[in-house]
Amino acid sequence: MKLVIASDHAGFVLKEELRANLTGAGHEVVDLGAYKVEPEDDYPDFAQRLGEAIVAGVAARGILICGSGVGVCVAANKIPGVRAGICHDVYSAHQGVEHDDMNVLVLGARIIGGALAMDLANAYIAARFQAQEGRFERRFKKLLAIEAKYQCGDGSTPRA
Repeated sequence: MKLVIASDHAGFVLKEELRANLTGAGHEVVDLGAYKVEPEDDYPDFAQRLGEAIVAGVAARGILICGSGVGVCVAANKIPGVRAGICHDVYSAHQGVEHDDMNVLVLGARIIGGALAMDLANAYIAARFQAQEGRFERRFKKLLAIEAKYQCGDGSTPRA
């Protein structure tokens, strides 16, 4: 599978380990940075870079990493078309795809280690959206309607 992957400085070491393992397993991994540990980098920049790559079709799925996973998850979900979910257990990593068509797996490098990250990535990659089950398709259409309601013409989200 072709994937995009990105992290800030806090997720850099885990990103590098995961990228090498995924490549070794035969996946095509497009690395969107960070390319070195730079403590002054900002997680929204990497979340935006990865989200825009997903929306542009560079890859159908991505993996995004920061210290806790929370910051990049919040930032990525600001981009229409991105459905990022923070997962630190295998069930959520596959269920997020199967039920919600999650297209970005978010990991917290200060929360999990490399072995669990690879298990999560494998579960995420192997999962498929279960659109044939009507309830998941119905719910997904509702998610898209919410996204469309709050999306401005310039791609931004209006403030309440």
